[in-house]
Amino acid sequence: MPRASAVDRVQEVYATSYRRLVGQLTGVTGDPVEAEDAVMEAFARAVGSSRSFLAADNPEAWLRTVAVNVSRTRWRRSRFFRDVSHRLAAAASYDDLPDDRLALLAALRRLPAPQREAIALHHLADLPVHEVAEAVGAPVGTVKARLARGRAALADLLAEPDSEPAAHPDTERSTR
Repeated sequence: MPRASAVDRVQEVYATSYRRLVGQLTGVTGDPVEAEDAVMEAFARAVGSSRSFLAADNPEAWLRTVAVNVSRTRWRRSRFFRDVSHRLAAAASYDDLPDDRLALLAALRRLPAPQREAIALHHLADLPVHEVAEAVGAPVGTVKARLARGRAALADLLAEPDSEPAAHPDTERSTR
């Protein structure tokens, strides 16, 4: 059972970091519901692994790394379910997003997962390249290459004349 101080620390970090982490993981996963699930799982693991969490120099980075790993594990384990559930996601999840954000999420989902993770963590989470490398467990040079390829692919995807910016992301075919 976690000590009260560990639970208090998790609650403190939750209050300051939850929304930012969900925003960052939305870019990684391309799905705000999946992002929330991964972040909540990371917080649950922080309570369960209180010694490791309390020893972390940067608790938000610890949580982000766990959330990214949770999303990767889910992606690997549930390819079929992900494709089906993505189509079943309620459009209401996206009602409050502006059209340009919807277009960006749709384009991000079309990128390979490693490029999407690098783009989301570097550009949406404003992490320096070395922190992205640490979070995804890849060398800095690999992350730089993923960023370059991902940016080029996004530019092409967002410039496609046949893309419909107002289309909800849950209607797009997922390529995660």
